[in-house]
Amino acid sequence: MSAKVKQIREILDEIASQKSKFHLTERYESRHVMPRERALTHSFVQASEVIGRDDDKENIIRLLQDSSDSEQISVIPIVGIGGLGKTSLAKFVYNDERVRNHFQLQIWVCVSEEFDIKILTEKIIKSTEDGITHVEKLKNMEMDQLQRILRESIGDKKYLLILDDVWNDDPMKWNQLKELLSMGANGSKILVTTRSNKVASIMGTIPKAYELSGLPEDECVALFTKCAFKEGQVKRYPNLLKIGVEIVKKCKGVPLAVKTLASLLLNTDESYWKSIRDSELWKIAQKETDILPALRLSYEQLPAHLKKCFAYCSFYPKDYAFYNWELIQFWMAHGLLESANQNEEPEGIGSRYFQELGSRSFFQDFEIREGIWITCKMHDLVHDLALSLTQNEFLAITSSTTHISQHSVRHLLFPNSALLPQDLSTLLQGLDHVRTVIFRSDKKSHSSQSNLDLYLLRFQYLRMLELAHSKLEISLDWISALKHLRYLHVHGNSRIKKLPNSIFKLHNLQTLLLCEGIEELTSDIKYLINLKYLMFSTKQKCLPMNGIGCLTSLRFLDIRSCEKLEHLFEDMQGLKHLRTLIIGDCESLISLPQSMKYLTALEILAIGNCKNLNLTLAEKGKDDKHLAQFNLQKLILKKLPKLVDFPEWLLQGSSNTLQFLKLESCEYLKELPVCIQHIASLQQLEIENCDELNERCERGKGEDWSKIAHIPKIVINGSDIDSSYD
Repeated sequence: MSAKVKQIREILDEIASQKSKFHLTERYESRHVMPRERALTHSFVQASEVIGRDDDKENIIRLLQDSSDSEQISVIPIVGIGGLGKTSLAKFVYNDERVRNHFQLQIWVCVSEEFDIKILTEKIIKSTEDGITHVEKLKNMEMDQLQRILRESIGDKKYLLILDDVWNDDPMKWNQLKELLSMGANGSKILVTTRSNKVASIMGTIPKAYELSGLPEDECVALFTKCAFKEGQVKRYPNLLKIGVEIVKKCKGVPLAVKTLASLLLNTDESYWKSIRDSELWKIAQKETDILPALRLSYEQLPAHLKKCFAYCSFYPKDYAFYNWELIQFWMAHGLLESANQNEEPEGIGSRYFQELGSRSFFQDFEIREGIWITCKMHDLVHDLALSLTQNEFLAITSSTTHISQHSVRHLLFPNSALLPQDLSTLLQGLDHVRTVIFRSDKKSHSSQSNLDLYLLRFQYLRMLELAHSKLEISLDWISALKHLRYLHVHGNSRIKKLPNSIFKLHNLQTLLLCEGIEELTSDIKYLINLKYLMFSTKQKCLPMNGIGCLTSLRFLDIRSCEKLEHLFEDMQGLKHLRTLIIGDCESLISLPQSMKYLTALEILAIGNCKNLNLTLAEKGKDDKHLAQFNLQKLILKKLPKLVDFPEWLLQGSSNTLQFLKLESCEYLKELPVCIQHIASLQQLEIENCDELNERCERGKGEDWSKIAHIPKIVINGSDIDSSYD
């Protein structure tokens, strides 16, 4: 990185000398604002992504390796203002090979504002190898059981525990947790990141907390150029670089501010750069706890439609890893997805908005899961900014004594249904225009609130209702009165066994996420004519005709945890706009319907954990001339023990569209199909726990290597295979 900094300095010196020497005038290509196309990054921090923290990293590693500390478990706090990169530094250290070799066990836990001993204990256990086997059981365990498992997981092991983003300044709570963590071997370390000196003094065992300072200016310039210019273009725009250096000085060494503004300036012209440099927002006096001017500036530059979408992100808790699809569904339910092109799908508009906000650094810690889903988080300071924009419209009811003083509240969150006040009518009095109500619980809580239905009926303009994982005793017989409802989420609510007929009168409903306890999904679901997104499970053996197959607006279908289901509905041909189909945990499923081959709009197909499914079509052999109608982009097949011969019908028609193929735990799959070598569009192949394929796909030697050698990225059992030709 020092070489890059030196190079930037040389460029600046060269600009200054050459301009005066040759009387040159500055010219540049027009740079208009355009949609970003930056790739979304994984949350794992690569060394190349961390700028200017090498010395800090070495200092922290020395503290971790120090054996002179008399404490059995020593605690090292990293303290600094928001946006300095404390978490990034901790990740940088955490992933260093020397650290990995020094400790027997590494654990990462994001703490944030709620310092709940039981929840933290669960998180710590989940982060250990032993804890993986207990994930489902942890939900219902008492504290003494958790202590026993924690002892088994970390007992007598030298561990490194990262407690990220700690706010708790109650010594008693910390001592409780510290006592639980004392089971580790001598030399165990706890690394804490916090903004609070008080927290650092309470938790730390070293003489002085490690105070993280701002980045030096030259390192900030290096970070800025990396984000504001495409690779190799810095020299082409010397005038922009000079303005950029002036902007960097205003960021006062805060990497988050530098990165946010640099992302904002990518692909924009000189006048725009100058407007950012000269903004009045820089002149406002700031306290340490205030939202950075750089973040406010970045928000102010958003177009109106993205401002609205960003503000709605405040509804998610801090440090919440949200899926791109749930955010898009949230926006869609509230009518925030706008486009001049009337033919553009709302989901496409939402994906574009999501990418745009991500490219401007409003989101971070991107992860791609299963090759399909994207999850991300918001930095605490970015979340604070979103909250400041919506403080009168969004309200979280965090205790039974919460008082609502603003009648302008439009969105209500009950993060724990056990804390519902007995007299909801008084609490909700005057709230006549609520658009969102979300109830959540801690999996074990029960509410005695018996009149909740009546209170929800007050909200005639409700667009979004979520009762996910709550234990509320609630009937949905009344729900047809909510004529404006777009989004209904009851997944994980075990008390709902049957769908009332009233639910099928919600003609504006776009998203329906049903719970596992539903006994039957009737053909009446066809009356949800605007439904785009459906997730369900059922106790049925067969799904009825003239039901789901009539949902012509459906874009996403997720069929999961249907233990008795043997056959899907036969009239799939009606789903002409279906983009994503997921079938999972349907252990009795025998075959797929012939009509599935008519899903011409299907882009993503994922099938997993269906132990009796061999992926042949029902009535195989009939009407094969129509098998080439797929246009898949992503195909994922996992945990299919009956899969022996690869179903080529899945790939026919996708030779110019398929980009991602994943095969996992299909141990009896004999070979890859010949047609795979003709799929020129395929960019990534992942094979995991498929014993028969390992040898066949060996580089340069395996019988199937010639079929896959053209694929740019091949991953077998977690290892990248170089497919470039010798």
